[in-house]
Amino acid sequence: MTARFLRPGDLASALPPGGLTLVSSSPAESDLLAAEVAAAGPALGAMTFSGIFVPGLNKATWQAGPDSRVLTFFQTPELRREGARSDFRPLCYQDILRLYRRNPPAAALLMCSPPDANGNCSFGAETAYIAALWRDIPVRIAHINPAMPCTPGDEGIPFAELTAWYEQEQPLRTMPGGSDAISEAIAASIAPLVPDGATLQTGLGKIPDAVLRALSGHRNLRMHSGLIGDGALALVRSGAMAPGRSALAGVAIGSPELYAGLDHEHFQFQPVTVTHDPATLAAIEGLVTINSAMEVDLYGQVHAEASSRGFMSGPGGAGDYARGARASRGGLRIIALPSQAGGSSRIVPAGQGHGPVSLSRFDVDLVVTEHGIADLRELGHEDRAQALIRIAAPDHRETLARGWRDSMNALQER
Repeated sequence: MTARFLRPGDLASALPPGGLTLVSSSPAESDLLAAEVAAAGPALGAMTFSGIFVPGLNKATWQAGPDSRVLTFFQTPELRREGARSDFRPLCYQDILRLYRRNPPAAALLMCSPPDANGNCSFGAETAYIAALWRDIPVRIAHINPAMPCTPGDEGIPFAELTAWYEQEQPLRTMPGGSDAISEAIAASIAPLVPDGATLQTGLGKIPDAVLRALSGHRNLRMHSGLIGDGALALVRSGAMAPGRSALAGVAIGSPELYAGLDHEHFQFQPVTVTHDPATLAAIEGLVTINSAMEVDLYGQVHAEASSRGFMSGPGGAGDYARGARASRGGLRIIALPSQAGGSSRIVPAGQGHGPVSLSRFDVDLVVTEHGIADLRELGHEDRAQALIRIAAPDHRETLARGWRDSMNALQER
């Protein structure tokens, strides 16, 4: 069947009503497709739209009339305001994939590059789930975006496999980078912990970018990460990487410079079935995971999904990588965070972190702040708490120590 070219207002004639529709998101959120969904409105029926919607980056609410819904795994401010329309499920990446396998999307609204010489349209900067699932999705409607880079690795989708398509240029969603003195101090502590030849996983933000820039003097490094930012581009350009396609990722979010550099000889983009596969991660020797958090309590439990303002995120892929690094020979699991924010300590009393525990105390080896490193491996409760108090902001250490003593005394009196 020949793919049908769509014009504004044509979406309802190509997208069957109802069912689950997977949409491109992250850097590949499509203004065109979101506008077409809104224009189609109630004609799409009780359709549920789903994707990896990143807070601060993705703004669309995929509103298609009163019966439409959104299934999300991260809580964006825009979707929070949708109330009952938004079904927020805080799942790790492997469980998200399992959900999509059990309840296959009936359609996909995807962004991709124009076809290459072989007729394939690259998923570009957002390969993750769409690359893993498109073959099992019967209706595939593309926004072909000339601004989407063709990324090496996954071949993408053949143009001939599309059901229908629009074409319009749109800049990819960007997220500002930057650095500060605290991020640089944390990075300076982490860099010596990473041996030459290690394989790195990081997330987004000032600290991961600072860490990757601090590793420019290392050699034969590799990356295996679900998500990369501008720091990854700096690292691959530094000469620190192993030869070949040594920087594997599923999604890139950052600056226009990052997107323009994704054709670098070290990058390869792969679906979530590769980036987060448990057996693949366990087989990597020397897997070093570096992830951030909102808070760490004195038991060493990591809270990464909520603050005093409510839920900010889902657990994402940190748990998948923590389990992979535990099984990896020579693996190391690092949590990096500033010691305080807005005057409040981010090292908190035991059991008093906001929201659910994102990583258990068995999923963390080291916690790093600008005040140093807490090595929690093989420590008992008392030594773990004292190690974490030592890297808390100085103004909060006495209060944390007193609270710890009181809580331990209360436990002993029971």
